[in-house]
Amino acid sequence: MAKQPKRPLPSAARDSGPGSGPLRLRIRSVAETILRSGHPWLFAESVRDQNRAGVPGELAVIYDRNDRFLAVGLYDPDSPIRVRILHSGKPRTIDAGFFKERLEQALTKRNGLFDAKTTGFRWINGESDGWPGLVLDRYGDTLVLKLYTAAWLPWLEKIEAALIDRLKPQTIVLRLSRNAQTGSTTRLAKSDGTIIYGKVVDAPVRFLETGLWFEADVLRGQKTGFFLDQRQNRREIEALARGRAVLNAFSFSGGFSVYAARGGARSVTDLDISPYALASAKRNFHLNRAAAAKEQCEQELIQADTFEWLAANPSRRFDLVILDPPSLAKRETERSGAIAAYGRLTALGLAHLNAGGILLACSCSAHVTQEEFFESVRTAVTQSRRKFQELGRYTEPPDHPAIIPESRYLKAIYISVA
Repeated sequence: MAKQPKRPLPSAARDSGPGSGPLRLRIRSVAETILRSGHPWLFAESVRDQNRAGVPGELAVIYDRNDRFLAVGLYDPDSPIRVRILHSGKPRTIDAGFFKERLEQALTKRNGLFDAKTTGFRWINGESDGWPGLVLDRYGDTLVLKLYTAAWLPWLEKIEAALIDRLKPQTIVLRLSRNAQTGSTTRLAKSDGTIIYGKVVDAPVRFLETGLWFEADVLRGQKTGFFLDQRQNRREIEALARGRAVLNAFSFSGGFSVYAARGGARSVTDLDISPYALASAKRNFHLNRAAAAKEQCEQELIQADTFEWLAANPSRRFDLVILDPPSLAKRETERSGAIAAYGRLTALGLAHLNAGGILLACSCSAHVTQEEFFESVRTAVTQSRRKFQELGRYTEPPDHPAIIPESRYLKAIYISVA
C-alpha cells in the first residue's frame, strides 16, 4: 500500500512562535469530545502524543484521531492545563488581527451595561470571552491586564497594541498570578505590577462605581486592585440599608459600607484582619462624604480575625450582617472543610443579627458549588431555630460572564430572620 502524503499544516500553525516547526498534539478520544463541546482547557493527561517538546506560549495545533484539525491554543508545559484553547473548528491564523477581533467581541458584549457613573468594570473575563487565563479590568483611564498563565507573555506586545489602539488608556498595568510569575521575570523581564504602557502610577487610582468613588491598588492589591464582581450585591445592600446598623465582615476596602451609608444606614462597622484593608476602607468612606445620607452615618473600624471576633463579642448586635470572606477552598482537597466553615460562619453571623435583620452570605470559592454553599447557609439558619425567609440569590454580574463550570465561583444569598 502506498504511503499516504502528509496533510498540509493548517494556517493556525504557521504563526506557531518558538520551537522547531509547528507543535502538533494528538489527544485522547474523551478529550476530543470535551473540546468539541467548546471547553477551553486541554489537560496534560489528555495528550496522547506530540511531535516535540513545547515551550511556554507557542501555539499548539491539536488533531483528532483521524488526523484532522481540531483546535489551536497556547501551550504551557508548566501547568496541568497543558493547552488553553484559542480557537476550534476550522483552521485560522492566530495573529494581531485575531486578538483585535476577540477584543471587539468582548467590548460588544458589554455595550449598554455601564454609563458615565461607572468607570470601573471588567472588559475581558478570561475563558468566557475567548481569552483563557487572561483578565482585563478598567479603573478609569487605567487598564489592568492580569495573566493566570505565563503562556500569554510571548503575545504581550500584540495584545498591548490592540488595547492601546482600541481603548486609548493612559496606563496599562501588568499583573501576574503566582503561576504566571514562575520564570517570567527572567524569561521576558516582566514582573507583577509592571507598567507596560503609559503614565506611571505610584498610588491607588480612583474610579467611579454607580456614582461613588473608590480607590484601586492596581500595582499591589488583591486580584486587579478591587473586587469589581460584587457590584450588584453592593447595590442590593444600598437598597436594604436604610436605618440599619451594618456589620461588614471581611470588609477589605469597605465597598459594601460605602453603599450602605449612601442608602441611609445608621452606622457601618468594617471588620477585617488587615490594617491595610481597613485604611483603604476609611479612605473610600471619606471619598464619598457628599453622598446622600453619608454624613449621618458613623463608621467603625475593627482589626481582628472575623471568626474570632464574632465568637468573642456575643453582645454586639446589628440589623444587617454581610459575610464576604476570601476563598475558603483554594484547591479541591479543601472543599469539605470550606463547606463546614461557611456553615460555622453563618451561625456566628446570625448570633449577631437583631430580629427583623438581614444576612448576606457570600462565597467566592470555585471548588464549592452553588448547591453546596446555599445548602450550608440554609442548614445553619435552620439549626438556629429562628424563623427566616430567603430573599434572593445572586451569582456573577454581566461583565463577569461564566460559560464553563470552572468559571462559576461567586455565590450570594440574602436571608431575613425573625
